[in-house]
Order: sequence, then structure tokens, then C-alpha cells
Amino acid sequence: MTTVPTILPFTDIGMDDVAQVGGKNASLGEMVVNLADAGVRVPGGFATTAEAFRDFLSTNGLDRRIEQALEDLDTDDVTELARRGGQIRSWILDQPFHQDLERDIRDAYEELVANDPHPDEVTWAVRSSATAEDLPDASFAGQQETFLNIGGIDNLLEAVKAVFASLYNDRAISYRVHHGFVHADVALSAGVQRMVRTDIGASGVMFTVDTESGFDRAVFITSSYGLGEAVVQGAVNPDEFYVYKPAVKDGKTGRDVVLSRTVGEKAVAMRYAGGTGIDSATRWEDVPPADRARFSIDDDEVAELARHAVAIEDHYGRPMDIEWGRDGLDGRIYILQARPETVVSRRGQDGQVLTRFEIDRATADTTEVLAEGRSIGQRVGAGPVRVLRSVHDMETMDTGDVLVAEITDPDWEPVMKRASAIITERGGRTCHAAIIARELGIPAIVGTGDATSVLPDGEEVTVSCAEGDTGRVYRGRVPFEEKETRLDAMPEIPTTLMMNVATPDQAFAFSSLPNAGVGLARMEFIINRQIGVHPRALLERDALSDELRAQVDELTAAYPSPEEFFIRRVAEGVSTIAAAFDPKPVIVRLSDFKTNEYANLLAGEQFEPHEENPMIGYRGAARYVSEEFRDCFALECEALRRVREEMGLTNVRIMVPFVRTVDELTNVLEVMASHGLERGEGLQVVMMCEVPSNYLLADEFLDHVDGFSIGSNDMTQLVLGVDRDSDLVAHDFDERDPAVLKVIGSVIRTCVARGKYVGICGQGPSDHPDLAEWLVELGIGSMSLTPDTVVTTWLALAGESDGAPSGQAGTT
Repeated sequence: MTTVPTILPFTDIGMDDVAQVGGKNASLGEMVVNLADAGVRVPGGFATTAEAFRDFLSTNGLDRRIEQALEDLDTDDVTELARRGGQIRSWILDQPFHQDLERDIRDAYEELVANDPHPDEVTWAVRSSATAEDLPDASFAGQQETFLNIGGIDNLLEAVKAVFASLYNDRAISYRVHHGFVHADVALSAGVQRMVRTDIGASGVMFTVDTESGFDRAVFITSSYGLGEAVVQGAVNPDEFYVYKPAVKDGKTGRDVVLSRTVGEKAVAMRYAGGTGIDSATRWEDVPPADRARFSIDDDEVAELARHAVAIEDHYGRPMDIEWGRDGLDGRIYILQARPETVVSRRGQDGQVLTRFEIDRATADTTEVLAEGRSIGQRVGAGPVRVLRSVHDMETMDTGDVLVAEITDPDWEPVMKRASAIITERGGRTCHAAIIARELGIPAIVGTGDATSVLPDGEEVTVSCAEGDTGRVYRGRVPFEEKETRLDAMPEIPTTLMMNVATPDQAFAFSSLPNAGVGLARMEFIINRQIGVHPRALLERDALSDELRAQVDELTAAYPSPEEFFIRRVAEGVSTIAAAFDPKPVIVRLSDFKTNEYANLLAGEQFEPHEENPMIGYRGAARYVSEEFRDCFALECEALRRVREEMGLTNVRIMVPFVRTVDELTNVLEVMASHGLERGEGLQVVMMCEVPSNYLLADEFLDHVDGFSIGSNDMTQLVLGVDRDSDLVAHDFDERDPAVLKVIGSVIRTCVARGKYVGICGQGPSDHPDLAEWLVELGIGSMSLTPDTVVTTWLALAGESDGAPSGQAGTT
């Protein structure tokens, strides 16, 4: 007769054993057995089996008593849920182990201790692993208990039993009911694993797909000091990194794979407070200001984590959600858990349907914003505010309320499904509130800092996560619309449509729209968002006042120098957009700040002259060759060189704006070449055609560049002599004026005749279908539009319509 084992070592476990050891433990064993050669380091251990758990429950009819206790339970009655759940857990804790199970746990424990290099110091993590856990369609993440830093066999045995009892936590009972699982069909396995000392190291979560947009060519990594529970709970705003998967797989030595880095606040860290039993305490420690200001892991560790993530995803053949830790004793990176990503993957089952939430812009722009934070979910919701100070206030929450709390944890899940939106004061994009909101398909805003104090309880609000990385809470009801478009049914059109991408944080989402690349990525938008400081203030730090110098030092503290801060941050912004659309072309326009716009940056007033008409003043190409700005332009060029050469994103093309003379253009090209950006060395350079001299000397300018992108707004105002910002004459601004059309038509014909690229970046083709049709007839190579009008314009050019309104005029 075959005896079913009570425990299995990780070295004998794989994904075929989910029914015996649950999803979490099966995945740990799978990685131990199959991914060690790929460098994935998983702490060793063993797992109790589902059969051992069922035998444990069958003793003295405990399983029947549990079934009866849950038979008519209404999980929405949180008081009764807590009473019955507590009763069941007490029954389990009071029941002794079978003799054979306890013996096998003791034997396995002694073997692990004997083989550990530090047997007198080693402690253990005892994790729960349900047989319905970490499945592709249900995560069960955080439903059952995990006990950390367990020392000694007696404490370990107590922790295993407490893990068994946690299958009947209130939140776990509610979760199973909500997802349609029969309680008796789910068994529990306890995983015993060597403790990684993240309490004195670092830890975090990473996903092999962007959790917001579903973009699958980046690894998203979060990191903070101390135990990972701080990140999962949302108690800290962690550091965040995006890594480009194709670059990781390329494996070229010296290639920079990190697309972006964001320093999190990391104000506190969770550490052990003493004791090695299940009641051993943890404590929150304030992180020193110097450590908060720097990254908790370095670029080499980020790259190592990304390699592990790619290896794990390749092995499983699907997007993954991975917990990791850096041991503070040996300095090594370990993978602690890996489970299928469940939210974006389910959303992608019909990847040909594009769902867009659009908030009414005119109303939003005139409505008070009560709070802001990190947006989760790219959706919009509305309802009355319900501020909950603790989980004990759940009974006050009605279906459709906007849940507002400091943070949430799995105990909150019975009530979270009632919410129309979730708002928390703390947390990042991988915190508990964010994960559950994605799973429920509702918007969430995390890390607001003050939501529980500034949002009036009971007042109607609109929660918008459809405006980029920043989520906004508007007072009252702001109209919004949900639209669906089938991307597999897009008709053919007689030209190509590109996009104007203003900021990097929406690039991944925009790349899912039908497009032929990016026709306009504005460097000044990247500098404004990523830097926020006048570049001369970074180069001439010693010339600043004490107050300004302190602000610059605070902003640049995580980087080797102020100059490196500028270069890396600009490179990150450009590379994020380039990676989102790779291999399609991304045309990056060099900075085109006007003096009044540069003056608005930190310390800008100190370095900018005053001009009566900045629109036709010290801007564009004129700056790059001036003595006052050459060193600043060198930083910009170095950032672009790194994107193309060190990151390998050669789909980036460069556009020179506001060029007045041919000599000015050739001087700019010489300066660019001196900084490693030489046209013709695999690099295409185009020019904004927006000054009348560009039209009059089109052939002469085209001798030095690969084509034109027509800036219809500036060309219109300069041809007609109309200041588009003037309230007195702006009504005369129309790019369909015959004089403007004559200029545009001539430029297009010249480019076509010479076989040069010609595109147009502006809102005119979206606002005026007749203009779009005219441009197509002339042979325009591409039209670059704001993302909100791409689908509408596409359908209009094909003679169809999705009923969407056209966007407002842009500012190219």
C-alpha cells in the first residue's frame, strides 16, 4: 500500500503538485528545481501536504463542524463573519497534530538546520499555500497568514498550526465566497523556508508586465528598506524601476537596461523587534533622511532582479507577480514567491478591444481638486466619500461608496468590493489597495498623504485615474464616458497616423492605440516633468542662493551629481517613450522652451532674460549655439546619445525646432555631432518647418536634414502675423487660411519630390476633417495627433465615425 507523504522537500516539488502543496509552494519547488541554472536563487525548505491537512481536519469530526459553521453564513454580515471565523480558528488551534506529521516536520527541520552554514543563527519563514492559490484566475494573495523569523522547532510547529487555522481568516472565507470556491475543496499547505534577512536589507515586489497599461515589454520593480510587508501593505511609497525586457534578453555587456527610476519616500522600515515565535513583534523604524533620498537598491541589483523576472516568466510562459528580498547578512538577492499575474492577464483575454475612460475636460478644468496621488486602474468612478479609520468601521460602508482609508490590508477585503473607488493616504502601485482595486476593476488613488482629513465624509466626489500617472479626486460629479473600440476592425486609411506623446508616464498605455509611432515627443515636457530645474542651476550650483541650493540638492540627492541627475532623468523620459513604441520611430523634438517658460522652472528667473515677445525670441535652435546655453544643450545631447547607444533604442530620431536660417541649422548639427549625435551615423535628423523662411528656402534646409515636420500652429501665426495667445486677435487664427495652405502645400510637394520625410504635428487635421483629407491628397507622409483623437481621426479618414468628439487645439 502506498503511503501519502505528510511533507515534501522543495527539491521534490513542481507545478504538477499544486493539488498537494498549493500554488505558492509548488511554484517555489518549480523554481528550485528548474531555475537554479539561470541564476534564480530561492531559499530551500519543505512543505506539508494537502493530505496531511485533510487528515488533520478529519480528526474528531472537525471538518464537519467547520462545514456546519459556514453553511448559511452571509459574508456581507461582517460581525457574524468575524464570530464564526474566530470560532473555527480556535477549534483548529486546539487540535493536536497527528503523531506522524509532527515527527516528519521535526525530522525535516533537523536536516535543514544541519545543512545550513549558520545553524545557530538560522530562522524560518512559515508560509501558507492554498491548493486554490496563485492560479491564473485567482491570486488569493495575502488571504492566509505568513509567520517570519521563526526560531526553534517548537515555535515552528506552532506556526504551522497557525497557518492551518488561517485558511479560515475572515478575509479568506469572504474571498472564497466572492470567487465561487467551495470551502471544503480548498486545502492548505505550510511552506517552511529559510528566512531571508530582509529586515536589515531590502525587499519588494516586481511584475513582468506593467500593472496599469498591460505593456508586456517592461519589468516593473518596487523596492524599500526592511521587510516586504511594508510595500505590500502600502505603508511606504517605495522606489520604482522599469526595466526594458528586450534589453535584458539581449544580454549585451555594458548595455543599460533600466528605463526609469523613481525615488520613493521610504519614510519607515519594518524590522524585527525581538523574539522568534509566532507572536514575535515587528516594529516600525524611521528611515534616516539620507537613506530616504537615495535608492534602496543600485542599478546592478535592479538588472539582476530583471534577469530573474525574465527567466521566471520565460519558464512559466505567462506574466508573473514576484516577491523578492535582499539579505542584509550576505547581500544576495533571493526570490521569495512567484505567482501568475491575474489582473492584467485576464484583461488581455480580449486584447483587441480598447476601453477608454474619458472625463469631461471642460468640467474637470473648472472643478475643485480635493486630493491627488498615484493613479491605479486608468478608470473613473464616483460616489459619496466614506472615511474608514479602521477595519472595525466596515459596517458603515454602503455599496457604491468611495472607500477612503490610511492604508488597507487583506482584512479589509470583505468591504472593498462594495466600493466604487478606493483612496489611501499611503502606498505605491504594488500595495494591497492597488492590487485589489485592479482585481475588482475599480479605480484607486494611493499615496495621497492626506485623504482622510481633506475628503469630507458623505460628500459626492469623482475619482479620476484616466488622466495619466496622477489620480485626482474632484468635488462632486464630473461627467465621464466609457468607450470601446475593436482594434482588429480598424479600417485601412490612405496615410499613417502617429502620436504626440507629451509625458512618459502614459507612453505604455498610448502604445496600445493604433499608430505608426510618435511624431512628436517634446523635450521641454520631459524636462518640466522629470527635472523641474533650470539646467544652468544644475551646472552653476555654487551661484545659487542657500535656499535654492538646498532645493536643488534635495532633488538631486539620489544621483552622483546635478549634471548626472539631468542626463539620467531626461534619458529615462525619452527611453520610456522610445521603448513603448519600439521599433516604430519616435521623433524627439529638442527643447523649445521660451524665456518665460524657462523662468518658471526652479531658479529659472535667475538665468533667463525678460522678453516682450518670447514667442519669436530666444528659443529653439538659437539657444543651442549661444554661449549662454551651449553647456545646457550638451547635457540634452548626452541624454539622447545614451538612449540610442547605451540603451540601444535606435528608433529615436531627433527634431530641431524653430530654425530661422540655414547657417543656424548647420551650426546646430555641428554641435550635435560633437556630442555624439551625428546625422547619417544611423541617426535621422528632421526639422520643424514652422518659420516662413523654412518654406522659402525649403530645398536649402532639406540639403541638411532627413525631412520636415510641419508645425502648423507656429507657421500659421507667423504667416498671418497672429499671436495665438492674444485674446484680441486669436479668432483670426486658422490653419486653413489660403496663405497658410499655400505654404503647407508647397512644403509637402517639395519633400515628396525630393523623397524626404514630411509629416505634420498639430490638432488641425483632427479638428478639421477637410484639412486632413486635403493633406492626404497632397501626399503627406504622416499626421501626428494627440492620443485622444487618434481613433476618431482614423475612422474619419476611413469615412466612418465612433461618435467621439474631436479634441481641443494642441500647441506645437
